[in-house]
Formats: sequence, C-alpha cells, structure tokens
Amino acid sequence: MRAPRTVEDTGLPFLFLVELLVKVLARRGQLKLPELAGHLKLAVGVIDPLIAFMRTEKLCEVTRRGGSGTDADLAYHLTELGHERARQCMARNAYVGPAPVTLADYRRQVALQSVADLHVTRADVTRVFDDIVVNQQVLDQLGAAMNSGRAIFIHGLAGSGKTYLAERLRGLLHGDIAVPYAIMIDGEVVPFYDPAQHRIRADSDAAAPDSAGADSIDKLRSFDLRWVRGVQRPATLTGGELTLEMLDLRFDPDTRLYQAPPHLKANNGIFIIDDLGRQRCSPLELMNRWIVPMDRGIDYLSLHTGHVFEVPFDVVVVFSSNFLPERLSDGAFLRRLGYKIEVPPQTEAEYERIFRQVCQHAGLAFEPDAYRYLLQEKHCREDVPLLACYPRDLIRQLLDLARYEAEPARMTRAALDWAWHNYFAGAGVRRMAASLQQQRSAGGEVERERRDSGAAFHPMKANS
Repeated sequence: MRAPRTVEDTGLPFLFLVELLVKVLARRGQLKLPELAGHLKLAVGVIDPLIAFMRTEKLCEVTRRGGSGTDADLAYHLTELGHERARQCMARNAYVGPAPVTLADYRRQVALQSVADLHVTRADVTRVFDDIVVNQQVLDQLGAAMNSGRAIFIHGLAGSGKTYLAERLRGLLHGDIAVPYAIMIDGEVVPFYDPAQHRIRADSDAAAPDSAGADSIDKLRSFDLRWVRGVQRPATLTGGELTLEMLDLRFDPDTRLYQAPPHLKANNGIFIIDDLGRQRCSPLELMNRWIVPMDRGIDYLSLHTGHVFEVPFDVVVVFSSNFLPERLSDGAFLRRLGYKIEVPPQTEAEYERIFRQVCQHAGLAFEPDAYRYLLQEKHCREDVPLLACYPRDLIRQLLDLARYEAEPARMTRAALDWAWHNYFAGAGVRRMAASLQQQRSAGGEVERERRDSGAAFHPMKANS
C-alpha cells in the first residue's frame, strides 16, 4: 500500500478526483494545497494537476493568504461555475471525504490479511478466557472452531452466557488490519471506515502519528493514507434488529450516501448474529442468505443503479440462539455449520465460583450458609438450572436493596429470598423450568409449521 505519486497511481478516474475536489471546496470553503491534500489523503503531487485542470476550466480561482509571498500562501476557492458543478456532483453522490480505493485494491488487501490465516492455540484460549468461569469442553470446541474457518453455531438456554462467549472470541484475533476510508465501485463511492466497528490500536502510529519518531513518520508518509492502518480485527454484533435489507448495500436518497452492510465491515474478523430466531424475518430466510458466502468466500451486493458486484466474505460467522440448530434450519444449511456448540448450565462448582467472583467484584462478603440455602431451597427445590447470569442479577438486587435502605449490603437468606421473588416474579418457577426444557427439545409441530411458513421464532419468556 505505497502512497500514489500520480493520478494514475490512485486507480481512480481523473474527472472523478476533480469532482471530489470540487465538492470538498464547496463544503470547506477556501483551502490551501496542503490542506486539500490532507483532506483527500493524497500527496500534493497528485493534487497539483487536478487544481491546474480546475483553473483552466474556470472551476476555481487562487488567492493569497499570508505574507511570505511563496506558493505556500496560495489558497483556492470555487468560482460560480465551480459551485454549479459542485451542486450537480452532490446531487449524484454526496460523499465528501478522503479519496476512495478501488474495489480491486480492496479485494487484494482483504486476501492479504485474511482471518483464515489465523492460528489459535490452547494457550491463546486460556489467556483470553482466564478470568471467567467456562466449561472446559466448550472452550476447547471454540478454540478448534476458530481454526476451522467455518461458521459456528452456539446454542443454549437464555442466560447461559452465549453472547458473552461469542464477543470474547475477539480476543483470539491476532494482528492488525488496514481498512479503507471508502471504496469506489462502478463510479459510486461507498463509505467504509466506521470508528464504531474499526477500532485503532492505541499504540499504533496511525493512532498517534504526532508522537512517532522521525523514522516512523517517514514510513507513515510512504503509506497510502487512503487506508486506516493499525485497526484491530473487528467483531461485529447484530441481534433482533437485523433484517435482510440490512445485509445489502443501502443508498439513502435524501443524504445521497451509501451505507455498507455490517458483514462487509466485519471482513477479516468476526460477524456475530445474536438471538437468532428473534429477527423479523424467518430464521430459514436469514440462514439461507449465508449459504453462498460461506461456501465460496464471496458475497454479491448491488448499487442503487442496479449494478451487481462481488465482494470478499472473509469472516468467521457466529450464530447464537436459544434454539437447537435443527429447529431453525434445514439439512442443507446445517451441513455448512462447522461447529454446533452447546453452552450448558453451570455445574455446582462452576456456579459457586461465579457467585464468589460476583460478590468479590461487588465488594460483598460471600456467605456460604446463604449460598447453600439458595442452592437447595431455590434452585434444587424449584428445579431452576444453574445459569451463568443468575449470580450477577441476584447480587445486583441485593445492592439495590441496600442502597434503598441506606445500609451495607449483606448476602443473607432473607435478602436472597427477596431478590429471587423479584427476579422470578414469585410464582410459576416450575413452569419456567419446564418451558426452558422445552426450548432444548427438538419437537413441536407448531413451531415447525411456523418456521416453514416463514414466521419468526420467539423463545418462551422465562416468567411465562
């Protein structure tokens, strides 16, 4: 990714760059040549012929700012003809930002930094999950699955920690990547870099170029600044809000800007589809959307002009659901799922470790007698599974009560009774346990009929 030295080196049409400059001057006003170069992330030598052409075509004029009398004092602003050209350009595509890279260059870069080249070891898994309580078999499955390059289906009861584990997989992604500010596709500009998803590593030169040494600064200048470097591999999470429309390239006719789909921004990282079965489209429709990308490593998107193009699909797809995989899809899709991993309820030893950790974090003394009471009189007697979310949620209620009563929080039988009553609505706990068990079974003709008809599945509520 060496910095382009000429217009031809950028791979972009000459007139496209002229129109981008026109839009920048229309938006920013009078600017000097180095300021224009900094905004477009291109060298001054690339900008020079564009400005010369604009002056010849009477699109811009030059004025002098400063008293040195050198070319560094020259600033450029649009003429009336230039403003009219800017309005025409903005009506087609309102993107005003760094110059884009070509789609071909983007494909090459994604291949160079492919997530399929990662190697996850047991030591990596131990390091990333060392501070939490997780079933060792589940950890071994997750570690092996990350090396497979295939999709992962994580399932289990609501509250078992599926989403938390899926998000923690980010820590297994080694190395930084580079992402473009924008991509040019068939004459259209698609903004790509998203600070919410593409986090720059704090100690990289890209994060703090001013603090880098002279050698680092020289090296930085030699890179193509249209790429954001030092980006951590993304881990994009979507949930019940996901629709099929969101998985295609979207063009807003009001802003005249494109929005790249989340899985495209997740390239070279992880794409997590959480709460599978709660989306407004059916699980079968949603899963069928991924058959071609997961098989071939490519996806097909379309511009609002109708132009269809191919993009790389270089992500580890992680599905997370309360349902067993066979209840959500058919055999054709299930064969493409490399790993189907169940996150079971905690064992008693694991549950106690989580409870102790939560108490320690909350600054609350762990009371063994009260804990045994909770285990025997609540969980065992009312047949409620030991799920990872319960210790945190119950202790939070103890803290809420203590703040309300202006007294120190204590883990007592009475306080746990109070929290349990609030959390489980005081009744129907056995029915809740039965409904949770039903979620784990693969039966139910009604649900199958709803799936086949395209209706979305919704897991039963815990307090039903």
